[in-house]
Amino acid sequence: MKEMKIMKNVKEIEIEIKGKEWEKDLDKAFKKKLPELKVPGFRKGSIPKEVYLKKAGIESLFMDASDIAIEDAYKKALDKDVNPVVQPSVEIVSVSKDSVKFKFTIITRPEIKLGAYTKLGIKKEEIKVSKKEIDEEIEKLRDNMAEILNKENGAVEKGNIAIIDFDGVVDGKKLDGGSGKDYSLEIGSNTFIPGFEDELVGMSIGDTKKINLKFPEDYVENLKGKDVTFTVTIKGIKERVVPALGKDFYEDLAIDGVDSKESLEEYIKSELSEKKNDEVENKYVDELLHKATDNMEVEINNEIIDEEVHHMIHQYEDELKYQGASLQQYLAMTKTKMEDLENMMKPQAIARIKTRFLLEEIVDKENIKASAAEIKEEVKNNAAKYGMKDEEFLDAMGGNDAIAYDIKMKKAVEIIKEA
Repeated sequence: MKEMKIMKNVKEIEIEIKGKEWEKDLDKAFKKKLPELKVPGFRKGSIPKEVYLKKAGIESLFMDASDIAIEDAYKKALDKDVNPVVQPSVEIVSVSKDSVKFKFTIITRPEIKLGAYTKLGIKKEEIKVSKKEIDEEIEKLRDNMAEILNKENGAVEKGNIAIIDFDGVVDGKKLDGGSGKDYSLEIGSNTFIPGFEDELVGMSIGDTKKINLKFPEDYVENLKGKDVTFTVTIKGIKERVVPALGKDFYEDLAIDGVDSKESLEEYIKSELSEKKNDEVENKYVDELLHKATDNMEVEINNEIIDEEVHHMIHQYEDELKYQGASLQQYLAMTKTKMEDLENMMKPQAIARIKTRFLLEEIVDKENIKASAAEIKEEVKNNAAKYGMKDEEFLDAMGGNDAIAYDIKMKKAVEIIKEA
């Protein structure tokens, strides 16, 4: 075993597998090939090893045997008391009938020099909920519970939904895709080109009108700046009827303890306070972490940054899949190259790495621990939160070690928050 130190946190470790160990790996490689081997005079899969070696040579087993040997070699490399922070790279230095030699390049956590990480002089914002904010939330609730009813009399107004037939003509020809029947259009939604919806205001059911407009200059190439005439007929009008505050409204809300305007205001104030508190807390912690990492000295290997970027891209890909899209579709739609996406994510990746190293170093320096009772409590609380069994949540999170890691990192954050 030969170890060659290159940089402070990069090690090249050579591991040689030889003797009986290598003989066993060569034998396993032969047995792996055996079921598919065909040699005249022998049944498929029943060829003696000596016969095979005479025909194909022992060299034909080297690649498969090396793949088998690499697992034991990696374990031996880790016996050198190294803890990789990225997937190590490996290459075969030499291989023969007597041995195989691997070279592992292992990157460990870089040396970190902590600066000040407590009493950072950052103050947490005070939380205030104004009456205006409460009133706006009440109006949102009313708006969300509005009914859409037919408007039997009167004309189209802003906020109404007009049921229309329309046909568009450009250069004397029917506009491709520019017609519709019984189309529901909310006036003020800016669904159509500028001016279209404004022209419908004041029209009544049964009215037909020609509307002369011009496509915007930033429209599609073949239509931008061109004149267009729409013939529009109003087939129906619907309006949103917002419910008044009262007994029926509070019952429809179905919120425990809310049966009056006063109790609704108290409920909304509590909800807004909780939301604001979370936002302010997150901002406060982010500012603390940013300052603490600025005070810290660390040199981060490109390999660590690249792996974090790839991890972030995989996370983003999962988010897109959840929304029914793919990463390839996103790149095509935004006309972005993968390389550009990686470069855009690098600053955030570096910030995440620095934060992780900072907290891990504080955990070591402050000798922070996570007890079995704390781990059990964390699992119980989060399993209940997500409607899972304790064992399911524990498996999903990666076991006790992963839970303990999160607890210790949270404790490190609490130390940073010390004034």
